[in-house]
Parts: sequence; structure tokens; C-alpha cells
Amino acid sequence: MKVKDLGERSLIERFFKIMSKCEGSVLPLGDDAVGYLIDSEHVLVVNVDMLVWNTDVPPGMSFRQVGRKVVTMCVSDVAVKGAKPLGVLISIGIPENFSVDHVEEIIQGVNEGSREYGACFLGGDTNECSELVLDGIAFGVVNKSYLVSRSGAKPGDILAITGYFGYTAAGLKILLENLSAPNNVKRKFLDSVYNPRARVKEAISLAHSGTLTSSIDSSDGLAWSLYELSKASNVGFIIRNLPVPEEVARFAKDNNLDPFDLIFYGGEEFELVVTVKSGMWDKAVKAVEKAGGTLIKIGEVTKEKKIVLIDEEGTERKIEPRGYEHFIRG
Repeated sequence: MKVKDLGERSLIERFFKIMSKCEGSVLPLGDDAVGYLIDSEHVLVVNVDMLVWNTDVPPGMSFRQVGRKVVTMCVSDVAVKGAKPLGVLISIGIPENFSVDHVEEIIQGVNEGSREYGACFLGGDTNECSELVLDGIAFGVVNKSYLVSRSGAKPGDILAITGYFGYTAAGLKILLENLSAPNNVKRKFLDSVYNPRARVKEAISLAHSGTLTSSIDSSDGLAWSLYELSKASNVGFIIRNLPVPEEVARFAKDNNLDPFDLIFYGGEEFELVVTVKSGMWDKAVKAVEKAGGTLIKIGEVTKEKKIVLIDEEGTERKIEPRGYEHFIRG
């Protein structure tokens, strides 16, 4: 059997069967980050994320943007657990003929991105590699009472997101499939690809508000995120309000695409997908607004483990468990 026969997620499940249980670990295996109890009240939250040039860097992305993206990937997973990102480390594999100027631009992006999210770039490691590889680590500390996992959602909770989906998927369609859009809209889509934004302040404010039962970073796409929450919490979801940005709807129509696919099966958007205690919606909204963001109610948590969209006419459409997965082609 080859890795390509399994895919990334099945491969990771095999890793979990090999790994020994760690007494200090307080987040389930497979959550957004690792949580390790450092004393009776505080949890160290750590995330590691890798960016490989050939598979993770879209055409036209600057080297500085590449460095910043690695930081965004890492800090998003730390913050969504409720921890403020404090430090960032980067290991970088560099081809021997790679430009020194380009390496310095990447490191500038790492440093600027770390500062943007309120963390310090503390160093890392360098090595020779056949293609550019960046491996980022971010860490933070959170009071145990504020830690939010993927596994706490309950039937009756409110399902919500912190922003609109579809922009990045549209941008990647433009870059990879040469689809078209008006210049002003194209710029907006490409900005979503080149300058992804982690919802760090919103995540921390929500966690500290005590209103959440579960949360996940949506970088693998909205559909995958819902299935990960479903699996961890043993619940399902009904989506009754699917916000479709006007620009995404127009792009889909002009290019004969289904906006449903752009919204659910994209990725790299880094919005938060959260479940809110049913009696605490107003408090959750205020917590996000205080952090400068927006919280959008899209549905509810159900006991039945299925994930569907129900439109205004009552028509039910299944949301499939798909999105980008390493080692899987086509």
C-alpha cells in the first residue's frame, strides 16, 4: 500500500493508533492544536504547520506573503483553542540555488506576520532541501477554563461563522483555472488568497466569553470543518442560512459554477466555525464585536449525525465530506 492509496486523513488516523497516551495532554488527538497542562490552571497550546512550495504556494504570491501565510496558518490554530499566540518558530528548508534575497523576504514576512498577531518571532532552524519548505510552530498559554476543543458541541447549540466563505475558492479558480472576473472583484478574491487573515482577536474574545461549546479553524474548508466538529462531538448540523456574498454569486454565475461548491469546498479562509450555547447568542455576538469582528448564525447542532443545508423552500441538500487533501489527486 502506498500513501497515495490512503490520503492524508487516513494516514493520520494510523499515526494516532501508534502514539502513546500523554498524561498532560488536555486536547483530543486530531484537534486544531496540542494542549499540554503546565500547572493546575494553565494550558500550553502549540500548533505546527507546514508549507511546501509546490503544493501550497499559489502563482503570484510574493515571498513576503509566503512567510506571513505560514504564521497565519499556525497562530489561527492556537487562537481558536482560546490561547493568545505568544511565540513563533520557523524551520526552513532551502534549495542550494535559492536567492538569498528571497529567503530574507520570507523571513521578513514571518517577522511582520508574527507582530501583526501579537506574537514574537523567536528563531528556528535552517536546512538544505530540494524545494522550499517552511515548517512553522506557534504557541500560547490559556487558562484551562477558557480552553475550547472540537468535542463539546451539543444538540440545540447554535452554529456560527466569523465571516463569509467563497472568496479564496474564487481566487484560486482565477489563478489555477484562468477564470475571469471584473478587476475590482478579482483584486478582492486574490487578496483573500495572498493575504489570509487569522481571526485571532475574535477567537480569544469568544473563548473568554464562556459562550462556546466547540470551535475549529476553517482552513481545510467549511465542509471539512463541519465534519471534523461532527466527528469530534458526535453530532450533526442543519444549516438554514447560507450567506452567499454578492461577488461570489456573480462569479459563479458568470463562470457556470455552483456557489454552493465555492463556499463549502474551498479552503484557506481561516474563519472560525463555532457552536454557541443556545442561551448565550447575544453575549457571543458582543464578544466578537468587541474584538472588531462579526458573528453570523448559519444553523444549529442536531442529535442526528448528518450535515445538510435546508433552503427557504424546505429542500434538503447534503453537504459532502470533501475538500483539499494531501496525497489525493483529482
